[in-house]
Amino acid sequence: MRRLIIVLFAGLMSGAAFAQTPVPTPPGPPAPKDEPYPGVLTLEVDASDIVRGVFSVRETIPVAASGPMTILYPAWIPGHHSPSADMAKVGGITIRAGRKQLEWRRDAIDMYALHVNAPEGAQSITVEFQYLSARGKGEGRVVATPAMLNLQWNSVSFYPAGFYVSRIPVSASLTLPHGWRYGTALRAASKKGDRTTFKQVSYETLVDSPVFAGAYFKQFVLDDNPASPIVLDAVADEPQELDAPEQALEAHKKLVEQADKLYGSRHFDHYDFLAAVTSELGGIGLEHHRSSENSVRPDYFTGWASGGPGRDLLAHEYTHSWNGKFRRPADLWTPNYDVPMRDSLLWVYEGQTQYWGYVLSARSGLLSKQQTLDAIALTAATYDMNRPGRRWRALQDTTNDPIIARREPLSWRSWQRSEDYYSEGELIWLDADTLIREKTGGQKSLDDFAKAFFGVRNGDWTVDTYDFKDVVDALNSVYPYDWAEFLRARLDGHGPGAPLDGIARGGYRLVYDATPSDYYAANDKRRKQADFTFSIGLILDEEGGVKDVRWDGPAFRAGLTTAGKIVSVDGFAYNETRLKNAITQAARKGAGPIRLIVKIGERYENISVDYHGGLRYPHLVRIEGKPALLDDILAAK
Repeated sequence: MRRLIIVLFAGLMSGAAFAQTPVPTPPGPPAPKDEPYPGVLTLEVDASDIVRGVFSVRETIPVAASGPMTILYPAWIPGHHSPSADMAKVGGITIRAGRKQLEWRRDAIDMYALHVNAPEGAQSITVEFQYLSARGKGEGRVVATPAMLNLQWNSVSFYPAGFYVSRIPVSASLTLPHGWRYGTALRAASKKGDRTTFKQVSYETLVDSPVFAGAYFKQFVLDDNPASPIVLDAVADEPQELDAPEQALEAHKKLVEQADKLYGSRHFDHYDFLAAVTSELGGIGLEHHRSSENSVRPDYFTGWASGGPGRDLLAHEYTHSWNGKFRRPADLWTPNYDVPMRDSLLWVYEGQTQYWGYVLSARSGLLSKQQTLDAIALTAATYDMNRPGRRWRALQDTTNDPIIARREPLSWRSWQRSEDYYSEGELIWLDADTLIREKTGGQKSLDDFAKAFFGVRNGDWTVDTYDFKDVVDALNSVYPYDWAEFLRARLDGHGPGAPLDGIARGGYRLVYDATPSDYYAANDKRRKQADFTFSIGLILDEEGGVKDVRWDGPAFRAGLTTAGKIVSVDGFAYNETRLKNAITQAARKGAGPIRLIVKIGERYENISVDYHGGLRYPHLVRIEGKPALLDDILAAK
């Protein structure tokens, strides 16, 4: 009996081991080939149902060969730096060949791939579905409101696997609500009623050419050069928000002029700034080769005289036409939208673009010189004081964040780090610029790098890829130096402190005092927050809810987290002024801690913040007797 039990147990164990043998991974979609697709895709999108935000799609895809075929929903969209497709919003997928409905099957591994069998003799298949856009912020980014919409073609189309997207021709049409006008880099071929059919382009160009449309629309001509005209296509929640003062339009025209002087070329045959002046459409800033998607606050034009924060957005996205679209990191170029991208050079793609975004904003008048200095001060202070995570995580690794974190909220951003290659990257490029200027006595600068690296081949708008060595070689062509070591030390290092040499070399130093700059205060107002990052280490919303806590700062050590809401300050109901007064009072000799009552879930906690340093806000001040290279950088050319 005992022997039988042992034999049975051994058999069971043998069976268990056999059951644990991995299931083989099925073959994925066919790899893309660089050869022409046989036929032209026809894409019809009806976006007239703005009440429900439903985009109805009918797509005809020529059949390359009968039998198994795969269609793909674009996942890796250029500029997103991660697989960002929201296929959950696609519903009602029906595929037919003629009148025959075909069964489709989702790939077991690649959720964006659908497999279908094209019948013998079928010339094409027709795919019909709806894109069910978000109706509220809790469902994702809102792309359709009663007054406007933002159509991204990648959300409303599939494409055939096995081909480069640059080799797939598409004829697309769009139906809008009656009377609406639109802006896009696409050009119309014909119009019938509310339906516009666009000129045939490649699928790559289609995806790179989104549409902003609305009931209230204005087009502003920024440059009427017939070889490459540039316009600003603006839609708004209300018509009066499109009343742009001459000062605002002049600044946008100067942005175009200053970019021409910086790069010395244009890699497009026309360019459309797409701007949504809105509080209702979801926020966006996304680059394209011949356009950009930009959402700005409702008073962007009407409050021009008092504006500031956020006005670098259009300059940033415009710069991407050169840095990111024409010149692109080699590991970010892929033949289609389902081959994964790699983000190792985002500190150039985004970091240097962030730098030029602010520089061009200052040179054009989108921002004043003082506003730009104040913006740099805020960035410098953030990375010098509010990124303790630099101790364990190098800047280079943050280039993986779009894939790791998918831009989801973080509990401890200062410790976890986020996409810091943007703004810490900006500081690195300021460092490089001032170094070149200092070493060459002002004869050379990063402007020369921009022209040599991004400005080549005027009129060419193919993609020209680069790698780390290419960046180093181009810097050496401007000024010979150990640029590889310069960059790697800053990309792979851990401090102490942020890379602030560019500020000091530029003739300024970072200081703190008890009064926020106008830019800092305006930034708080725009974000509807109270920022005490550099004192008690806390950012609060308008109601006292905790938005961010600096890791190992005074508020952190007292026990505050992003789950809390301050309801009382020193015995009185919370408001921003009372907390500011409490921080100021606590700096007096012999003062006790700041006493708070904090609501955390259903509990109330008494918390004492032992901080006595007073209010602290960052500023840049001139270093007496040192050349003001930073002033030279920000001056119009």
